[in-house]
Amino acid sequence: MELHLVQTIAIYALPVIFAITLHEAAHGYVARHFGDTTAYREGRVSLNPLRHIDPFGTIALPLILLAVSKLIGGGIIFGWAKPVPVNFANLRRPKRDMLWVAAAGPFSNLAMAVFWALMLKIGLAMEGAYFSVPLMLMGAAGVFFNIIIMVLNLVPLLPLDGGRMLVSLLPHRLAWRFARLEPWGFPILILLLFTGVLGLVLWPAIGMLMALVADAVGLPVKDLLRLTGLA
Repeated sequence: MELHLVQTIAIYALPVIFAITLHEAAHGYVARHFGDTTAYREGRVSLNPLRHIDPFGTIALPLILLAVSKLIGGGIIFGWAKPVPVNFANLRRPKRDMLWVAAAGPFSNLAMAVFWALMLKIGLAMEGAYFSVPLMLMGAAGVFFNIIIMVLNLVPLLPLDGGRMLVSLLPHRLAWRFARLEPWGFPILILLLFTGVLGLVLWPAIGMLMALVADAVGLPVKDLLRLTGLA
């Protein structure tokens, strides 16, 4: 189903905002659970998108990448919210608890991918109703974007969640050495993205997870891929 850019933006707006908002809120909720109240005191343990939206990372960049993907016929669409402040030193067991705080973001995206897959399934079941097409398209967009955000954040580079999880899992000496590379994390990520290396690594994982989510809710994979333009 071919969509114009404005239609695509309308379909993706809600899934993108909630994917990024809930990702950051999840970090804050889990950090508070393990003893760090920094995000809570700053009002960031909230499901209000306005508390998390970053004008560039949440709005401008996804729009730019969406427009580029429409022009070239595909591409990775991602973005970010204002990072939730976490003081890992305040966690009850900082090195161990860091793993759960970091993992909360990608896990929230997986949960949202399942939710949007269910919305897509409902839309398919009610095909012919006036709201079925928007619901199907929004559901497919929600699955696609949340899986991308999940997989991208699991890349083992700091300051991504995958990097934090690796710091938690590595022995202390190796974790300290790896943490020193954090200032180079984003430049390395951008380099991998624009050379196409990141896409070669991530697309197979994205496709596999989309298929697993579809199977989990009894959704035909071919319908999900068709509605996201991947088939």
